[in-house]
Amino acid sequence: MSQDAGRPTGPPAVRPLGSGGRLHGFQDLSRYRIHDILLVSTVYDAFILTEDGQLSESVLRRFLSFDAYHAPRLWHAATGADALALATRERRFDLVITAAHVGDMRADAIARALAARDPHPPVVVLAYDPRDVDDPAALAAAGIEHVFLWQGDVGILPAIVKLVEDRLNVAEDTGTMGVQAIILIEDNVRYYSSFLPVIYAELLRHSQSLVPEGLNLSQKLLRLQARPKILLCRTYEEAWRDFTAYGANVLGVIADIEFARGGARDPLAGVDFARRVRELQPDVPVMLQSGARENAAEAAAVGATFLYKDSPTLLHEVQRFMIEQFGFGDFVFRRPDGSEVSRARDLRGLEDELHTVPPESLAYHADRNHFSRWLKARTEFAVAYRLRPRKLSDFATIEELRQDLIQSIHDYRREQNRGIVADFEPATFDADAGFSRIGGGSLGGKGRGLAFGSFLLEAYGLSSRFPGVAIAVPPGIVLGTEVFDRVLDSNGLRDAAIRSTDERELLARFLAARMPDDVLRDLSAFLERARYPLAVRSSSLLEDSPSLPFAGVYETYMLANRHPDVRVRLERLLEAIGRVYVSMFGRHAKAYLESTPYRLEEEKMAIVIQKVVGRPRGDRYYPDLAGVARSHHAYAVPPLRASDGVAAVALGLGTAVVGGEPCFRFSPRHPRHLLQFSTVQDVLANSQRAFYALRLDDAGERQPTEDFALAQYGLDVAERDGALVSVGSTYSAENDAIFDGIGRPGPRLVTFAPILKHRVFPLAEILAAVLELAEQASGGPVEIEFAATATPWRGQPPEFALLQLRPLALTREFAELDVGRYSDLSLVCRSSSVLGHGRIDDVRDLVVIDSTRFGSARSQELAAALGRINASLADAGRPYILIGVGRFGSSEPTLGLPVQWDQISGARVVVEAGFRDFRVTPSQGSHFFHHLMTFNVGYFTVNPERGEGFVDWDWLAAQPAAGEEAGVRHVRVERPFVVEMNGRDHQGVIAKPRDG
Repeated sequence: MSQDAGRPTGPPAVRPLGSGGRLHGFQDLSRYRIHDILLVSTVYDAFILTEDGQLSESVLRRFLSFDAYHAPRLWHAATGADALALATRERRFDLVITAAHVGDMRADAIARALAARDPHPPVVVLAYDPRDVDDPAALAAAGIEHVFLWQGDVGILPAIVKLVEDRLNVAEDTGTMGVQAIILIEDNVRYYSSFLPVIYAELLRHSQSLVPEGLNLSQKLLRLQARPKILLCRTYEEAWRDFTAYGANVLGVIADIEFARGGARDPLAGVDFARRVRELQPDVPVMLQSGARENAAEAAAVGATFLYKDSPTLLHEVQRFMIEQFGFGDFVFRRPDGSEVSRARDLRGLEDELHTVPPESLAYHADRNHFSRWLKARTEFAVAYRLRPRKLSDFATIEELRQDLIQSIHDYRREQNRGIVADFEPATFDADAGFSRIGGGSLGGKGRGLAFGSFLLEAYGLSSRFPGVAIAVPPGIVLGTEVFDRVLDSNGLRDAAIRSTDERELLARFLAARMPDDVLRDLSAFLERARYPLAVRSSSLLEDSPSLPFAGVYETYMLANRHPDVRVRLERLLEAIGRVYVSMFGRHAKAYLESTPYRLEEEKMAIVIQKVVGRPRGDRYYPDLAGVARSHHAYAVPPLRASDGVAAVALGLGTAVVGGEPCFRFSPRHPRHLLQFSTVQDVLANSQRAFYALRLDDAGERQPTEDFALAQYGLDVAERDGALVSVGSTYSAENDAIFDGIGRPGPRLVTFAPILKHRVFPLAEILAAVLELAEQASGGPVEIEFAATATPWRGQPPEFALLQLRPLALTREFAELDVGRYSDLSLVCRSSSVLGHGRIDDVRDLVVIDSTRFGSARSQELAAALGRINASLADAGRPYILIGVGRFGSSEPTLGLPVQWDQISGARVVVEAGFRDFRVTPSQGSHFFHHLMTFNVGYFTVNPERGEGFVDWDWLAAQPAAGEEAGVRHVRVERPFVVEMNGRDHQGVIAKPRDG
């Protein structure tokens, strides 16, 4: 076998996703069906769309719920070239759904290439960045039929398919069967991308509620097929044509007030449309929406319900309008005489019931192949065909048959769940290896990343490349976003949470809220098996998305989880869950969301409850190391390349890394080429001196607050615990040298030399492999969080745990900028360590904190003052340049200002300058740093004492202050500063305003 055996060779270019398959029958309705869909996207995006909701058990269930005897087959192409080749070879696709950008080709180019073929399928764009849908007219000109925006809800995929099918089926279905139609008039991509999943979900719930007890299978299927059709219209003429054609069967109208009419935007088009509808069909419910409250009177005048489009509960109000105004099956176990024994709604229920149903019922159904028939009706073809050839006579006893059925279904479900997040089952959950979900809905961004990481590790056999090391996602569970919705709605918290500004009162209400009983039972069962410390982590819909990571915006809590009474542990877990939920509605989170194109109402919270990686050491619990790694190195200098990646790692829990405290940085591909430890003095000045651990004593048990449960300890404690041996070195004052290991007397230092130089644990190799694989599958740079134990313990091998995987938002294109043409006298700042690319020439404000005003004792005061100035400038719509000493966002006051992102969110450029006696290093690994990248904020690092750029402090001091507070100066100039950043060589300048 070659040395490369087992290495990832890249994700498959084309492969069908999911179990697919079609059922037959009931041809009277919806005769046009989309049988084969071509999804053109990166593997990461395809994974989000399909596996996030578990294709075979959630997304597929949604398709089957709408059309219970048919589900389309979904194919995937990772590039435009692969898509065109597959379309040429197969020539059978009924629909193409493509991302706006797929690396080698834009969506309009794919659409034009497909349009040149005959026949050609309709093309729909599903964009992941709002900027990609700024010009839908241009996309339409390329032959693209619809444009949608991905906003975190996997329901958009079934909605797109059903919208295309509805348009093609509506004429016959309304004409022959009287099927109803709903007309949606909306030309804003963001709004109809939000509305359609909500409308289809409500129609599904409505249709299922109409199915009465006792109907046969044919009637149930027919009832579901008879659901109303949705007709999306973007212009007055299109909407009126639909109403004229189907008016007798229009169930209702949901319309914007302003949209195109006669080729131009009409500010009252919706009002006139509603008036004409009322004249022809007075009883048709109409909802009119507008961003102008004064239009409420216009809507009332035509008898329409009015909805303010900027309402924080917009989607909920649409749903409520449908409920108020617009007003399948189970496996039934029977005895031979036909009497019912019990019911199973799904595969899990079938497996549960098989344990207890009477022998005569089991024999009755097995003899008639009822099990395989029912499974085929649910498109579970693989297990159905396994069971179909087996006869009752093949088994010596009924009990042998029972065990065979149970084992076959159980094995099949495990196969389906391998590499993804399975439904939580108390009887089968493996507390040492299982990763399961409680509740429906999405897994959220963090959960998606973990599921995707688990999928990659399983699919590409990474563990086999590093024998003797356990590589996996830590065991745990995810509370789906459906649980969040149920908690909010059943406790009446939704409106209050969105509108409240009293965080203490809101926290009290969330902590007093009642969790659904079924969720409580599952959480209690989980705690019965999980007797290790737990991290309770946020996982919102938008968190860790490619365009907006939301890193550090929401809370994480850690629990010792050691109390002998499971009821006490459940109580503490529920408190931690409540605190994570409420963090979504806190001041910082709301401020963050206001700086994005998303609505708080669209955000939902899933929660990851996961084993804390590490081991107990006295009354402490922590791993040997934890950190963050990126596949793109923003500060690479020869011999390093940007593609070599970078890792930031620390002894103990990763709190030190994400908090911007001293840690160790290296490139996984060049682990001996150290980034910040080039001299002995560098090591002594910048190495980690303390570490974080979870407290296991009574104090750590008392409440789930991170500050209370976590504690910092000195390196002497780590040495006594035996944790320093894998990461430590020793300083010899006599020789002014640092020696690897801790086998001699002297001050201890964290250098990771035993791991990176002597390879006691293959950390660099594992990181390089995981980053390479994740980047290939994601179609771009990625970031991971990880933790590891480097030595065996109690019979368990060393462990590398993947804690998070998310794509990085990087500049798409580079253009050459010559920043060397500026003279130093013309500059406020020059840096040779810059993140960002491009030219900024419209900023006239600058906020500065120099070393004469900074002091660790005043860091909180300065941070608060900076936050107030930032808020004032943001309210005035004035971006600014921020210049200061030390690290912004550092949790260590001696290293910089402990600002939150919302306190500097208005900055277009941030400059971090070193102290006169302290070198500042880039804040890689911190949540703060991640936000800089996400919002394309220019990031300059300056260390003039080392010849690494400069800041003209004298010029800044000479400028008159437009305002000053607590030592934070605000400078405003008449002509703008000019900022130029070359992203290829990381050079950048900030030029002084020019006269004239």
